[in-house]
Amino acid sequence: MPASAEPSHDCPLCPRLHDFIAGWRQREPSWFNGPVPAFLPASAPSDREDSVRLLIVGLAPGLRGANRTGRPFTGDYAGDLLYSTLIAHGFARGRFEARPDDSLELIDTAIVNAVRCVPPENKPTGPEIATCRAFLVPTIARFPNLRAILTLGAIAHQSTVRALGQRVAAFPFKHGASYDAGKIQLFSSYHCSRYNTNTGVLTTDMFVKVFGDIANFLEK
Repeated sequence: MPASAEPSHDCPLCPRLHDFIAGWRQREPSWFNGPVPAFLPASAPSDREDSVRLLIVGLAPGLRGANRTGRPFTGDYAGDLLYSTLIAHGFARGRFEARPDDSLELIDTAIVNAVRCVPPENKPTGPEIATCRAFLVPTIARFPNLRAILTLGAIAHQSTVRALGQRVAAFPFKHGASYDAGKIQLFSSYHCSRYNTNTGVLTTDMFVKVFGDIANFLEK
């Protein structure tokens, strides 16, 4: 399995996802159409990894979101809620305009997906999640000063728990939960998808409170 934190743009490890992206490269050649890399803070390149104290782990790129733009949570509704909340709590600055060349910059924060490639119907398989964990593990390890991880949704949470070498049963997914996972404090939230917000599973206040808890923890 790969030791790198970033897959190649034509990563072949998950044949179904590789073929799905290949089809979209033919349909939309101007799109990013590849494994979406981690979104890192705006620090100088030599300081980016050292500056990260918070890592946010989502599920997978949206077809017309990150798969199109090449930046996590950029191009679909989930990014509107996520980035406005990050800005409000001092984890980002600038203006989010749903494109990778906007003025948005992360502060001491990085964002990545548990599955780097867009899956059909937003549903990665168990083997695909496990395969892509080979990139999540070194992603977590690349940040020496990481203190907190926020997982968005049950799949991202469970994959992150496994990436940390922990048992899922000991860290059950629950919105608003906070767990001591050794050197890392693990926070969890329902995913900020339009479906969850439209159905009331996740409200803005619920999401904001999670980030308030994280900010309070990091200020200690």
